[in-house]
Amino acid sequence: MSKRIRSKYKINRRLGVNLWGRPKSPVNAREYGPGQHGRTRRSKPTDFGIQLMAKQKLKGYYGNISEKQFRKYYAEAVRRKGDTSENLIGILESRLDAVVYRMKYVPTVFASRQFVNHGHVTVNGQRVNIPSYMVKEGDVIEIKNGSEAIPMVIEALNSSEREIPDYMDVDTKKGKGTFVRVPKLEDVPYPVQMEPNLVIEFYSR
Repeated sequence: MSKRIRSKYKINRRLGVNLWGRPKSPVNAREYGPGQHGRTRRSKPTDFGIQLMAKQKLKGYYGNISEKQFRKYYAEAVRRKGDTSENLIGILESRLDAVVYRMKYVPTVFASRQFVNHGHVTVNGQRVNIPSYMVKEGDVIEIKNGSEAIPMVIEALNSSEREIPDYMDVDTKKGKGTFVRVPKLEDVPYPVQMEPNLVIEFYSR
């Protein structure tokens, strides 16, 4: 098992939730956290603890984004007009690695980051290898010619584990899709409840 997969499962166990809704998650069998103190009874969380947990869940879901990057997204969400928590979700869902994951080109968001890094994806015909690249409405995201034969891609596209959300328009046979619109929180198919409002409270303390 790779270090990346072990880390992903550790995030699940630390947070006590099946963050990506995967059937192989160890949380399905062991809900307590990792390590020798994982079974220790936890005290009732404070308001700060609840807000921190909400932040860690959202950060973890998108491939454990760095704190520096996540804080930048918060600042951008505040700067934009409208509901700040909705803005934050829109920014996260516009990341190229998140878009590639939603289009089912890859099985996990971690695999998506690596897939983009290795240059397997084009945006409007131009190769982009930056996972945090911000996709705009109407952008066409396509698997580079030849990369559609990678076993991981074939498995992901044929998997019934996830559905492609309606803010993406994807031709799975061609490995080509359009980012139709920036979604709202209610549009995003999170397997667990996300509370971006608590994340905003955390940063605005």
